[in-house]
Amino acid sequence: MTSYIKKIVILGGGSAGWMTAAALSSQLDPKFVSITLVESDQIGTIGVGEATIPEIINFNRHLGIREDEFMKATHATFKLGIEFVDWGRKGDAYIHPFGGHGVDMNGYEFHQYWLRSRADGNTHPIDAYSMSAVASRQNRFDLPGTTNSPRGHIRYAYHFDATLYARFLRTYAEARGVRRVEGKVEEVLQAPESGDITALRLDTGETINGELFFDCTGFSALLIGKTLGVGYNDWSHWLPCDTAQAVPCAHAGPLLPYTRSTARTAGWQWRIPTQTRTGNGHIYSSAFMEDDEATAILLANLDGEAMASPRQIRFKAGHRHAFWKKNCVAIGLSAGFLEPLESTSIYLIQEGISRFIALFPDASLPEVVRKEYNQHMQTEFEQVRDFIILHYSATERDDTPFWNYCRNMSIPDSLNHKIELFRTAGRTYAYREELFGRPSWIAVFLGQGIMPRSFDPVIAMLPSDAVRDSLDSMRQAMHAEAGRMPTHAAFLQSYCPAVRA
Repeated sequence: MTSYIKKIVILGGGSAGWMTAAALSSQLDPKFVSITLVESDQIGTIGVGEATIPEIINFNRHLGIREDEFMKATHATFKLGIEFVDWGRKGDAYIHPFGGHGVDMNGYEFHQYWLRSRADGNTHPIDAYSMSAVASRQNRFDLPGTTNSPRGHIRYAYHFDATLYARFLRTYAEARGVRRVEGKVEEVLQAPESGDITALRLDTGETINGELFFDCTGFSALLIGKTLGVGYNDWSHWLPCDTAQAVPCAHAGPLLPYTRSTARTAGWQWRIPTQTRTGNGHIYSSAFMEDDEATAILLANLDGEAMASPRQIRFKAGHRHAFWKKNCVAIGLSAGFLEPLESTSIYLIQEGISRFIALFPDASLPEVVRKEYNQHMQTEFEQVRDFIILHYSATERDDTPFWNYCRNMSIPDSLNHKIELFRTAGRTYAYREELFGRPSWIAVFLGQGIMPRSFDPVIAMLPSDAVRDSLDSMRQAMHAEAGRMPTHAAFLQSYCPAVRA
């Protein structure tokens, strides 16, 4: 007879802790499995505004959460992609949109037709053929619907207040039997022979026993790192930024349906609009820039008046040698950190949770299950890592020591292979359920100036006027369809106006 886990303990709140609690409580009957979350209001969370990717829709949907209620509670806006400014060269800008470019035709990828048309004199960038990018440029939004119109090609995610999201999920989880305990850990108890964690002794005097523990303690990694001694794979030689400063500001101008990432002297600055404020942050390398200068750059480039003083966060890009060790699973920042250039922070939390649920073990916690989990999460981190490195290495900027370093640094073989494959004839492939698919790689390759030396020979045989007419028809249809959509702000007001405290 299979024995099941009866006591699960989550240490740490924030997005990681309450996403874990919500997901587990949606699957497990509290009559058989108790879930306890321990957090301390004294410690708090990082809690900056979050930009997400479309996979968050699936997470909320699996929990049975209504989109409009979630968006009202978290002051969320819609996100159609990310605009990258000054990354390839100063003065350049492109959008990495959600969804694909154009429509594949006759079994051949759209971007091959675009490459052919470019050789024939087409000057429109490839994001002019993305419905999400076109709507972004016009500051418009509507739900995709089920029609065969260009609007059906829209994919989206959200910008929201991460603190409010954690609070929303706390309400959800507690309604499903999760018990929250206030307190700080004074001692982690372990079994003498196995080294498994057995309990947490709190400063309140309470002892929380458990069979399985989730470490959601952020960068401190109290369980996975400090208690179990799991080391860290340091990727700072590829991703040299190690500091962030974050500050919210008042709105100024239209409410844009996309994230903006602007390259700076030694890093980049994010702009994430929620319904009630704009989240801003400057991520930079302390080896190339002093903190005071970074603060000045951040504050000088806000759209509106700052609503607080900048908050500094130190980090190191990489991940733990193991994400699941003994009876402890690390979720969120305790598992690893990749800067939020492509808005993957929430996704990596989500993937850690969903992969655990897919592999949900019996009480013996089989080694083969832990091994499978660790291999999967390592692959996820490495694939996201390569995509982020691409933004830095594929630059022509030579105006600062930081960008010279990034342009000339060695890169992982896995990324170098993808770049060289694309350079030859525009080929790119996704491997092993890779998060970023072909459209995303193409958007960044082309947006940052990696132009293939040739294109598909079959496409080269087609009449140039036929290719031109097809692309013109797509572009014009998308432009017209976007013009019929409401503005982003108008749609939010009718669909999910923020519920303010």
